[in-house]
Amino acid sequence: MTENKKKAWEYDHAWITGAVPPEVSDDNEEDWMTYAKNGNRSDEQLFTDWYSEVPGSKAPCHLVVAAIQSMYNKGYEVSEAEKYIEEGLSALADRDGGRIQRVTARIYSCLNQAPKAEEAAYWKYPIYRTFADVKARTDFGVPAPYDVMSEDFEKKILAGWMGQLIGGCLGTQIEGYTTDNIRRRFGEVRDYLRRPETYNDDITYELAYLVGFEEKGYDITSQDVAMQWLDMISDGYSAEKIALENLRHGIMPPESGQQHNYFSDWIGAQMRTPIHGMLAPGNPELAARLAADDSVVSHSNNGMLGGIFNALLTSLSFTENDIRRVVEKAVRMIPHDSEYYTVVSFALDACRRFDTWEEAWSLCERQYQEYNWIHAYPNAAAEVIALWYGNMDFEETCHIIAMEGQDVDCTAAPILNALAIMIGLDAIDARWITPIGDTIYTMMRKMQKVTIKELCSRTCKAVRRAVEKEEF
Repeated sequence: MTENKKKAWEYDHAWITGAVPPEVSDDNEEDWMTYAKNGNRSDEQLFTDWYSEVPGSKAPCHLVVAAIQSMYNKGYEVSEAEKYIEEGLSALADRDGGRIQRVTARIYSCLNQAPKAEEAAYWKYPIYRTFADVKARTDFGVPAPYDVMSEDFEKKILAGWMGQLIGGCLGTQIEGYTTDNIRRRFGEVRDYLRRPETYNDDITYELAYLVGFEEKGYDITSQDVAMQWLDMISDGYSAEKIALENLRHGIMPPESGQQHNYFSDWIGAQMRTPIHGMLAPGNPELAARLAADDSVVSHSNNGMLGGIFNALLTSLSFTENDIRRVVEKAVRMIPHDSEYYTVVSFALDACRRFDTWEEAWSLCERQYQEYNWIHAYPNAAAEVIALWYGNMDFEETCHIIAMEGQDVDCTAAPILNALAIMIGLDAIDARWITPIGDTIYTMMRKMQKVTIKELCSRTCKAVRRAVEKEEF
């Protein structure tokens, strides 16, 4: 950054003194219409926030109502906001822009001022804001030796990225539905339901992170990640969208993941942290630190712990040979006094109690029925159950995670990344791999197209440069 010696007032003075009025014209209505068009766009955005359908699966989303639900889950009294739900739905049905603006503002005002529900279970647990909070309350153990300079590392990175792509493609087709309704419509899902495509946000944030890591290595900070988002990602959803808006107003992490961020316990961080495990193979503490510093750009507390959990799964998979042991270790490394720990330990206990995944999942579905299908909790439970009952079998793990429903692409992608790293690409049937092809397409400003070979090469090179710079 070059030092700027010119003052802001000097820029303004130069602009106004250099501005010459144009020729007079009577045809200036189009200039004024710009304001009207911008207003209409803001109406359309709110209509979308009240109702949209997920690209790929067409599952219904009601983001404004979900914000109320999420704040209830976070231990706030939301009854005042709930009073406006019917009015908002009516304004949506009538496509009444003025009314949708008013009622949405009232709801968010209520949420921003919502008092704590002191009796809520949420407040019985500590609030985790940073990795330092986590490190003070857990033990990650000693890193396992692993040679990132080896050919084995290259093979595992390829397997991990491919497993993640398979999971994303499989899940994008059915996310946002329950087990019963998936079965009612498709029967048992054991394959792609249509031609797979890579246009989803599951990998977008990881690509942006990789670019930052290539430059900064293990010194990468939350603010570095935030700058990569602004540079490469034009829009987001729920927690990430709010974080981007905060960042554009100069609100940096960790505040960007907290301020007016109703969705900070949702799945967004949990979906995007396999990369941190790949960047720290066999070193769960380092993977957790990288994941936490990334997660707090858009999430906090249990949302951040969700990001840590999936990074742990991936990191451990490089040096373990039993996926159940990986699950047990990852659960054990989550702070035991956190609410997130109660979720993953509840799911793990269900796995040990029941003979079938459906029995365990049915219990978890009931336990977390008050949470949105994009919330971290039901999806974390789904991951634990799929890995446990899949028990090293890629086909069966795909089947279980697909049938559990919820945010399937965001659960299938990370667990299949970890499993593929452990079992290797040769253990995965070609029918999962071949349809994806060799190119990833994204909706980013940059890296709109990248080959899988290039992605793997850049990942390996970035890790090796970082390791040569400093031992970890």
